[in-house]
Amino acid sequence: MTGFDAVFLSYDEPMASSLHSRLQRTLGGTVKRLHGVHGMRRAYRLCAEVVDREQFLLADGDFAIDADFDVAAVEPLDEGVSMRVWRAVNPVNGLTYGYGGLKLIRRSALREMGEAVDVLAALPGRIEFAQETAGIT
Repeated sequence: MTGFDAVFLSYDEPMASSLHSRLQRTLGGTVKRLHGVHGMRRAYRLCAEVVDREQFLLADGDFAIDADFDVAAVEPLDEGVSMRVWRAVNPVNGLTYGYGGLKLIRRSALREMGEAVDVLAALPGRIEFAQETAGIT
């Protein structure tokens, strides 16, 4: 695995356990799991508390990582960037976009998150969008 921690955030997604295992296999190391937390804002803030490093990978409970995703090629976030999002395929409509994709995020950004309705839009700093697709949501 890379120099990043990883967290799999689930609530009641029916395939969460198998997707967590898949993420661990693909990343090649232990992926922490935060499960059953009520409220997205609270869940994301708690993710910042279970990791040991400032930057970490975050996957939602319905995200299936592509087995060919090259985690070794993931570069750290530049100064002023709070999060990078890799695209995911929506199997219902076939569209590919950032929603539900894999994220590299700063724990400090989650701790400083504002009160906007969209939790991740409330992060301080810039957000980058990678052109690569990391999996299916």
